[in-house]
Amino acid sequence: MRIVLASKSPRRIEILGKFIKFESKPSTVEETYSERMKAKEVAMYLSLIKAIDIDGKIEEKNALIISADTIVVSDEILEKPKNRDEAFSFLKKLRNRKHKVITGYTILNQANLKKITNYEETEVIFGDYDDNFINKYLDKKEYRDKAGAYAIQGYGKLLVKKIIGDYMNIVGFPIYSISKHLKRDFDIDLMD
Repeated sequence: MRIVLASKSPRRIEILGKFIKFESKPSTVEETYSERMKAKEVAMYLSLIKAIDIDGKIEEKNALIISADTIVVSDEILEKPKNRDEAFSFLKKLRNRKHKVITGYTILNQANLKKITNYEETEVIFGDYDDNFINKYLDKKEYRDKAGAYAIQGYGKLLVKKIIGDYMNIVGFPIYSISKHLKRDFDIDLMD
């Protein structure tokens, strides 16, 4: 079966690429949502609209589309920072506190319109660091295009004191949960 990942994320491409051949077609849908939605609903909704966007761009209707969207939630949803100042404020807000990383994912079979939309949630506790440490981290420029202004797979590891849950979810692609749905619901075994 043709598999399409609705993402250009190097991390998602690398993770899924270890297990299966696929095409990468990034979604260009505008990621807006209602402020009345709960955080997990936002993550699932954004993954769903990405899958639907790609579905509309594949005419043959013969693909299995996989999409994901990761958000960071403290007292509010911390999206991708607009600039360094906003990234600084995010990291200051997260300092010495617990937050959640939620990845919504959708798997859509174009042939029969079978669809799964779900989410994975991981708790992350940041350590106690000073403003100078934040600035040193921001100098690494990892905060760009990252929800919550950090990348756990890079220097962002130095911010993290503890995680409770799926590490791969924090990276942005909860492969364990996705692989379970692929096997159970779509008869695709990533071990094959």
